[in-house]
Amino acid sequence: MKRICFVLQVKQEHLDEYRERHAAVWPSLLETLRTAGWSNYSLFLRPDGLLVGYLETEDFNLALQKMKLSPDNARWQRDLAHCFEDLGEAMPDQSMVPLAELFHLA
Repeated sequence: MKRICFVLQVKQEHLDEYRERHAAVWPSLLETLRTAGWSNYSLFLRPDGLLVGYLETEDFNLALQKMKLSPDNARWQRDLAHCFEDLGEAMPDQSMVPLAELFHLA
């Protein structure tokens, strides 16, 4: 199992909306994440909008590809794209670049 950590930046004016949306993630999207191989998935949000994501998966690229096939995920990404800084034309899930792991205490 690989540990994946990524960061994105949520716009200040959308912090409340972003929190609210994640307090009520659709059950179908949660199931899609599980089926696609995402486990121990957590999001952490700093007051300045820094979003830190963490998940465990066997193959991150494959997990992303499986999510890409989901209509629920496509809608979720479109609905929340306006909340993020510096995405350009990309969707949020296309902008998740894993950070290099430097240390892990098991």
